[in-house]
Amino acid sequence: MRTLLLILGDQLDDGADALEALDPERDAVWMAEVDHEITAVPSHKRRIALFLAAMRHFRDRLGERGLSVHYHALGPDPADDRGPDFATVLATDLERLAPAEIVVTHPGDHRVLESLRRVAGEAEIPITVAPDRHFLCELDAFDGWIEGRKRILLEDFYRWMRKRLGVLIDEHGKPEGGRWNYDADNRESFGVDGPGDLPRPPRFEPDATTREVLDLVGRRWRDHPGDLEGFAEAVTPEQAQQALEHFVRDRLPRFGTYQDALWTGEHELFHSRLSAALNLKLLDPRACIGAAIDAWADGHAPLNAVEGFVRQILGWREYVRGIYWHYMPDYADGNALDCSDRDVPSFFWDGDTDMACVADAMEGVVRLGYAHHIQRLMVLGLFAQLAGVHPYRFHLWHMALYLDAVDWVSLPNTLGMSQFGDGGIVGTKPYCASGKYLRRQGAPCDGCRYDPDVATGADACPFTTLYWDFLMRHRDRLEEIPRMGFQLRNVDRKSEDERSALRDHAASLLDTLDGGGRL
Repeated sequence: MRTLLLILGDQLDDGADALEALDPERDAVWMAEVDHEITAVPSHKRRIALFLAAMRHFRDRLGERGLSVHYHALGPDPADDRGPDFATVLATDLERLAPAEIVVTHPGDHRVLESLRRVAGEAEIPITVAPDRHFLCELDAFDGWIEGRKRILLEDFYRWMRKRLGVLIDEHGKPEGGRWNYDADNRESFGVDGPGDLPRPPRFEPDATTREVLDLVGRRWRDHPGDLEGFAEAVTPEQAQQALEHFVRDRLPRFGTYQDALWTGEHELFHSRLSAALNLKLLDPRACIGAAIDAWADGHAPLNAVEGFVRQILGWREYVRGIYWHYMPDYADGNALDCSDRDVPSFFWDGDTDMACVADAMEGVVRLGYAHHIQRLMVLGLFAQLAGVHPYRFHLWHMALYLDAVDWVSLPNTLGMSQFGDGGIVGTKPYCASGKYLRRQGAPCDGCRYDPDVATGADACPFTTLYWDFLMRHRDRLEEIPRMGFQLRNVDRKSEDERSALRDHAASLLDTLDGGGRL
């Protein structure tokens, strides 16, 4: 064997450069399902099913192309596993297959990359890490952009990428519509009448391969969180393309205006639900950007919606990947607010809480393995930050429960943006707010036993109590951040008795969480 190409579970790209270079007569592909990637943190059943079903469909497509695929599939009995992790299974196969070289497209997880390099070194087989052409910004280009900058803001990177690739740029080199960013137009709430009739994302009925996976997951990992009822996720490129077309046709026109809005019981609203397909490489980001721009050019979708969607893919998605690889491995240790080792509360696994906004967000997470960015950042992420959950533990929880979670995208979003663990690399200030903010966003406060206007006592909203306690607890650190001045001045307006009562009530709430209790 000349080349053994390793393909990981989030690299299911039919057009990958490394795949195109293979000679079926002399080269082979290696793929493996391993228990450690599923059980290191107890992955959502639906997440396990998505990865395994998509991997097995990819394996079958490679076989149809005439490629030799060494694929290790997990079965219902752990005793039949070839090994507990990638390193063990790969090391055994390297001895048996004895390839002249190993090739792998750049992984999305620093831990996995180092593990593969170590195994190849121990086997004394050269390994080539090929660039991932799925992404639009090469890692060395990002490093070049970031070098020497006093600030590394998303907005600066996004404009650089727009100009670099000519995306939404007119013939004069200016942004289409005269503005780089239409975020100010994308913050509307639904009002008392709600979102109205909502178009639903397409459903893809499981075929025989996917049904086999669903049966396996239900048997082997039956105690994991979530459920498999109604599983109908895109697991092939064709299905992912259909999901993109459906979004552009039915939801993109209203996506921009309402992308930050909440509505009880609705977890998809006008969002695309394409992130999992993108992160498994079933869908190319160029196709997403092109389809959205075509919809604007055809008059089907307004510019504020199209620009907002493009910014998420061309801007944020590429930006967080660059941040991850530029700062790893030290980035994972970030704990700028010196949080204790507190884990996420028990209701982050099952949604069993009287806090209506958290219960509503968690209903979607438990059922779908999904929540849109406001639920992630400003409901679940906000509560974890205010409660002092350790930022890396929050990241591990996120990796376990979300279908679209891969280390490169999860870590900067959770430890960085959500929990401020990186001290301001990704976000210039902590995203901290009280229950009043959530009510303005459309959270179900009217039906909640807690009152967002009350900060102490039996009816006090835990978000509001912990918000004030957060500001007091981290006062010295927050004073160094100019954008926090207004919020800290509001703390100063409270009397010492008020501040003392807030601290006492917050301590009681945190004691409940630490004891495994619910709120």
